[in-house]
Amino acid sequence: MSVMRTREQLRGNKNICGAKIEYMRKEKGLKQVDMIESLALQGVEMTSSGLSKIEGQHRGINDYELLAIANTLDVSVDVLLGR
Repeated sequence: MSVMRTREQLRGNKNICGAKIEYMRKEKGLKQVDMIESLALQGVEMTSSGLSKIEGQHRGINDYELLAIANTLDVSVDVLLGR
């Protein structure tokens, strides 16, 4: 059983959904590589660095990325946006 690391860097302010994405990904037991593979299958190319920056709120997120992440996590975009 692998242990997921905790975030060492303070969160940024580039998006409002990164913390929720990280929380939900970990709750579902997905590693970043799992998320990236799922995004690629949906036509969204992303690196682990890019995903880490989104989750840490140090990078903005495009609408098509948000939709693909919501699909991967099996939630609505509204949930990720805190609605």
